[in-house]
Amino acid sequence: MTMPDDPPGDYDPIERPRHYCNRGGIEPFDFIQSNGLGFAAGNIVKYVIRYEEKGGISDLEKARWYLQRLIDEEQPKGEDHDD
Repeated sequence: MTMPDDPPGDYDPIERPRHYCNRGGIEPFDFIQSNGLGFAAGNIVKYVIRYEEKGGISDLEKARWYLQRLIDEEQPKGEDHDD
């Protein structure tokens, strides 16, 4: 588990990858777990947070894919919300 006071330069490719360590002192896994997010919502967070340092547009497209699945799950059939 990543602690907020860990030095920012203390990277490890498995335990503390660089593309997750520069985002306000909390890794996506810790944020996702502490907020009880499900699989789709957790992946949205993961891909959006890392896109600038790892996957670029591809990560944003992955986030969009998971977001559309989450919308499809949450939106009852035939009901349309423009809020």
